[in-house]
Amino acid sequence: MVESIPIWHKTLLTLEEAAAYSGIGTGKLRKLSNDENCSFVVWNGRKRLLKRKELDEFIRVAYSI
Repeated sequence: MVESIPIWHKTLLTLEEAAAYSGIGTGKLRKLSNDENCSFVVWNGRKRLLKRKELDEFIRVAYSI
């Protein structure tokens, strides 16, 4: 039996989860997280995971995306 953890309780989000959580498209999140200085991305091999709290902060201070 697999328990589902709500997205707002997760520390790291997949691209699809982050898109559903933030309302930003996967393509734009992919482009933002490809930047070498991106503070909210963690790479696990080839898998891209986004830090939820840092993503929230990035969105909060961003003038436009």
